[in-house]
Amino acid sequence: MSNHEPSDRARRPSTAVLTPPDQTPDRAGAVPDRGPGRLRAAARLLGAEAALTFRRPRHLAMLGVLAIVPILIGVAVRLVAGDGVTESIVAQVAGNGLVLTFAAFFVMLPLILPLAVSVVAGDAVAGEASQGTLRYLLTAPAGRGRLLALKYANVLLFCLAACTLVAVSALVAGLVLFPSGPVTLLSGTTVPFAEGLLRAGVAVLYASAGMAALGALALLFSTLTENPIGAISATVVLVVVSEVLVAIPQLSALRPFLLTSWWNAFDGVLRAPMDTGRMGTGLLVFAGYIVISGSLAWARFTSRDVTS
Repeated sequence: MSNHEPSDRARRPSTAVLTPPDQTPDRAGAVPDRGPGRLRAAARLLGAEAALTFRRPRHLAMLGVLAIVPILIGVAVRLVAGDGVTESIVAQVAGNGLVLTFAAFFVMLPLILPLAVSVVAGDAVAGEASQGTLRYLLTAPAGRGRLLALKYANVLLFCLAACTLVAVSALVAGLVLFPSGPVTLLSGTTVPFAEGLLRAGVAVLYASAGMAALGALALLFSTLTENPIGAISATVVLVVVSEVLVAIPQLSALRPFLLTSWWNAFDGVLRAPMDTGRMGTGLLVFAGYIVISGSLAWARFTSRDVTS
């Protein structure tokens, strides 16, 4: 996870180049609202940012790992399925390949997915600062607030892509390695395969929301330092500490306020009726983290001294 990749940064298109000529900045440095033109400019900027994100070798390697881990989980379950293993999730995966999608999220949400999101979000601003390109981006007509929103929108795209990749990889591996058909939920109810696919889609969206909350925290750390490794490390340490605190029974009063406490609430889709209450509370917690972290990141980023 080296933070020295000059070739990528050197080819980064500047915000000024991508801003339409009819959008003249005001005295505050922000581009006035031009309706459709503003939306087109934002879409082009986001497309350029996303293209850079999904072309970087480091990020492609992380996505490769995210695709391989569900396959390894499926192979491991396949090898032990006939050895008298009775754990519910393992037994259900062995009986229906679709359940491998949920099992993959149970395994990967505590650390693997957060690590991937932390790398992308932690590098969003600090990486620009370490390469010396942040000064030019902040003086572009797009404005600081809009540039920060663009960075976070790119993080959201990566979160959704990463969670979708995990689900698709697990689904394909599950259908190849195990039989398919009606899905037996954790509550004992059996639902048709099509409904099981729909519930898997809801799990993907919920997991993406949880990673988006973590991405907002990592983006905040990224605005506080010029070292992307520092922002990434701070985010990962926060995740690990939170996981430890969740595991300590004496600190159960803290659990409702810890981000990691709600990541596995997607298992509400495996119950009948669907446990929308707990999942809804989790989404509110995610939204709270996004609003607070985003506000602090905005306050820091819009007042950042780029002349030093």
